[in-house]
Amino acid sequence: MADSSKEQALSSGPENQDGTGNPEEQNTPRPQTSHRSPKKQRSFFRELPILIGVALVLSIVLQAFVFRVFLIPSESMEPTLHGCAGCTGDRIVVEKIGYRFGDPQPGDVVVFKGPDSWNTHYTSTRSDNVVMRGIQEVGSWVGLVPPDENDLVKRVIATGGQTVECCDEQGRVLVDGKPLDEPYVKMDYPFTPGVQDCQTAVQSGRCFAPVTVPEGHVWVMGDNRSNSADSRAHVQDELQGTIPLDNIIGQARFIVLPPSRMGSISSPDPQSN
Repeated sequence: MADSSKEQALSSGPENQDGTGNPEEQNTPRPQTSHRSPKKQRSFFRELPILIGVALVLSIVLQAFVFRVFLIPSESMEPTLHGCAGCTGDRIVVEKIGYRFGDPQPGDVVVFKGPDSWNTHYTSTRSDNVVMRGIQEVGSWVGLVPPDENDLVKRVIATGGQTVECCDEQGRVLVDGKPLDEPYVKMDYPFTPGVQDCQTAVQSGRCFAPVTVPEGHVWVMGDNRSNSADSRAHVQDELQGTIPLDNIIGQARFIVLPPSRMGSISSPDPQSN
C-alpha cells in the first residue's frame, strides 16, 4: 500500500500543481497570432506617374518664378560669358526673385526680352508641324526647350533718369558726366586722342551722343564693346535703345555649364568710383 501511494503521488502530484496538465506543454512557447491585417504596399509603377507629375509642376513653378537656365548664343558678352562661334556656349542661371523687390542696378548682368526693334533678325525656333510645336511648347514650360522669344543678355550701364554718353578724353563711357570704371571690358573699338576719338573726322566706334534714360528703363551694353548690338545700335527707335523694366526676366547669377567655367557672374558697380 505504501509503495502504491508513493507511486501515485509521484505520478499525479506534479501534473496537478497548477492545474495545467503536462509540464512539457507548460514550457513550450505558443505561437502568437496577430489580429492586424498586412500593411498594403503601393506598387512603384503606380506611384511613378504621381512622382513625375509633382516633379513637372515643381519645375514649371521654379522656372516661372524663381530661376531659369539660359544658353549664351553670341560673343557680345565675351569674356564674361562665352558664346563664341565653334565653342560651347555658357549656360547661365538667371534668378527672377530679386527684381520683384527692387530694380536692376548698374553693373548687373541681365537677361531681357528684346523690344520690337531688337527683333529684326530674330527667327522663331518653333517647328511648322503642329504636333512638334506643341511638344516644343511643353518642353519650354519645364525648361527643356528655349522659349520662343528673342531673349538677350547684356550689362546694365545706366538707369532711369541718368544720362549716358561716350566718350571722355580717355575713351571712357560717361554717366551724368562721370567716367565709368569697367574692368569687365576687354575688347573695344580703338580710341586714340587726336588721331581717332570723338572729335576727329573718322570717329572712334566707341562714340555715341548723350541719351537720357526714361524712368522705368535701363541702358544696356555688352562687355564685348566691339561686337555687341546693344542699346547703342537702337538709339533711333521709339525707346532710344533703352529697355523697359517689364522686359527684364532676371539677373544672371551663375555659370553652370560647361564644368570648366562654373562659377558666379561678377556685377561690379561701374559708377562706384
